[in-house]
Amino acid sequence: MTVSVVGIGGSLRADSQSERALRIALAGAAEAGAKTTALTGADIVLPFYDPAVPDRTDAARRLVDELREADGVILVSPGYHGTISGLVKNALDYVEDLRTDERVYLEGRAVGCVSTAAGWQAAVGTLTALRSVVHALRGWPTPLGAAVNSIGTTFDEAGECSDPGVSTTLRTIGLQVVEFALARAR
Repeated sequence: MTVSVVGIGGSLRADSQSERALRIALAGAAEAGAKTTALTGADIVLPFYDPAVPDRTDAARRLVDELREADGVILVSPGYHGTISGLVKNALDYVEDLRTDERVYLEGRAVGCVSTAAGWQAAVGTLTALRSVVHALRGWPTPLGAAVNSIGTTFDEAGECSDPGVSTTLRTIGLQVVEFALARAR
């Protein structure tokens, strides 16, 4: 079985620290045999979610379709004022379009959660918020999550992390998403 893992995150700044963290987590999923898709930055610039407006942009339809087919998800948000960025939260609001699916919302899917922020308070607060949203969407947060303090940990232009321990943690999150998806398929 080939597992499909969708990564959502980043910021409006192309190749941001949070996007680089997402790519490392997705690399962990790929190393475990998953087919991965990253939806970052411009991919998730969507109109404000409004359940009363049924029309969807191509980008919104792509997001919902990718999630619908996903066996697992990895979410990475920068910490803005101690919580999830508006960009990432708005993308997550579109999960509401899965409310009438057989697999409602993120039902039965492992979701890896990662936050990046300039300081521990914002990083931990954002990770906690991501995990709460995943619970509300009926997803299963992986046992391991990551709060990355970008003051002490950086990602270079090649996407490598300055802290090997953080890199290992991010890859492990990707691995856990795949392992859970494979276990659920048995």
